[in-house]
Amino acid sequence: MPAQAAPRGAARPAGPAQRHARPVITELRLSAFGRHRGAAFPIGPVTLFAGPSGSGKSQVLAAYEALAGLGAGATLEEAFPDPVARIPERAVPDAQRRRGFRLGCTVDGPAGPVRLDLAVQAEPTLRIAGERLSQDGQILFATALRDPGRRSVQAAWLTGGAVGVTRAPLPDDRLGTALLPLRVAGSTAGQRKVLTAAEQVIVALRSVFACDPRPDRMRAPVPQGEGRLLGDCANLADVLRRTRHECGTRHALLAEAARTGCAGPVAALDVRVPEGAAAVTAVLDRGPGRPATELARLGAGELRFLALALVLLTGPGVLDMDPAAELLSAQQALTVLADGLDRGLDGRQSGELLRLALLSCGRGHVRLVAAVGEGTASAARRLEGASVVDLSS
Repeated sequence: MPAQAAPRGAARPAGPAQRHARPVITELRLSAFGRHRGAAFPIGPVTLFAGPSGSGKSQVLAAYEALAGLGAGATLEEAFPDPVARIPERAVPDAQRRRGFRLGCTVDGPAGPVRLDLAVQAEPTLRIAGERLSQDGQILFATALRDPGRRSVQAAWLTGGAVGVTRAPLPDDRLGTALLPLRVAGSTAGQRKVLTAAEQVIVALRSVFACDPRPDRMRAPVPQGEGRLLGDCANLADVLRRTRHECGTRHALLAEAARTGCAGPVAALDVRVPEGAAAVTAVLDRGPGRPATELARLGAGELRFLALALVLLTGPGVLDMDPAAELLSAQQALTVLADGLDRGLDGRQSGELLRLALLSCGRGHVRLVAAVGEGTASAARRLEGASVVDLSS
């Protein structure tokens, strides 16, 4: 898939001098995916997608999340529960009645930039039609759908030595790159190059947390559990119970943010666990002489703000995700995906989230990719370190 010009308002991709110490996605590519035709989007530490309704912001986030799911071992059906909805409305099927879409990404890291490109057939059956892993123009791994009657693709990867390429069938409903560590021995220089590139891509794809706080699910007391935040943030109270005891510094930062994002005075964030009860309730401590406010009484914007602030201030160990085991967590960069980051928030709350994002992302451990409204995008354009991709053109 050839790289296309980035949309108006997008920042330039990182150059060679900006080599990343941790594997991160630096470009997302979409072709015949929804309304996107041969688009290449640069991805930086804080990347915000802006544009009117119908401009494709949610489609970009959905593609990113789908790639992350495939990298974590999901099937195509799990990653694309409604694949036909991703096909351009006026796409014409070929002679075999096939229609589909393409997506891919570039992952930079210690091994240098690595490209992953994927062709997905959505009709008449959902399957991978082709996949390519390449670096510096060299194809390291590729698959192709040779026999439509078989539920497999023919895969080939660089071997080196006496045998230049190894060929084998792979499932047509899973990302082949994620399967390479199980199939490649690593006994030759070529095989080791393939493994290094594949592992860098998989580490970046698995270090993704898609977050969409649902205030209607966050108000009730929740059972005590592991304290790992769900994608809808329904168990926020249990996570606050954990961070209060285990992450004192980050919990204090969250309480400080709450003073900006929540109405009224906020002395601290606290939790209540009635004796003999299995459920926990989170509260805002209003200070001496004032009754605490349960989360159930907060507005929807306040709840979304608290949840998103917690995600930006914490790490994979407090989130319901399964990062790659190939590297220590300190060597991975968490990418937070938030479709509608500022939904239901006022300017004060969205501004504070931007401040927290730049603070956390500036250290290199956290990255943010989000869809936002024009108000937040306008504020972000004035901030150093934030990139706004304008999809209005």
